[in-house]
Amino acid sequence: MTIEEVQQEIISEFSLFDDWMDKYSYLIELGNALPPLDPSEKRPEILISGCQSRVWLLPEYREGRIWFRGESDAVIVKGLVALLLRVVSGRTPEELASSPLHFIDDIGLSQHLSPVRSNGLLSMVKQIRLYAVAYKQISKSTEQNG
Repeated sequence: MTIEEVQQEIISEFSLFDDWMDKYSYLIELGNALPPLDPSEKRPEILISGCQSRVWLLPEYREGRIWFRGESDAVIVKGLVALLLRVVSGRTPEELASSPLHFIDDIGLSQHLSPVRSNGLLSMVKQIRLYAVAYKQISKSTEQNG
């Protein structure tokens, strides 16, 4: 599935809920299903700055794609991490750098999160894009040096 198709799938899932309490419950459910990081993987260099709760995003670059794993110490934020990883994990750096992530606004998350959580979510997206740029450069360098 493309990034756009996954975003549309998420939008459809969230449209099934009329009430924001149900949407929050679904977010929590998604977060609880997220495989935890090993404690040794929760290193300071993968901690996302700008988040009130602690969020770790662990990238792994292989075969031209970036795979992400992540975790948070807050239940709703962990759900946000799960949603975000569902959209971005397994993508090429080019896809991540050029694809708009509109599902956040389309499902109403931006309006229903506290300003601190919204800033944290933006920090996660920004970090993912930074990883994409970095791995794109690594990929170019590897191709040039053969």
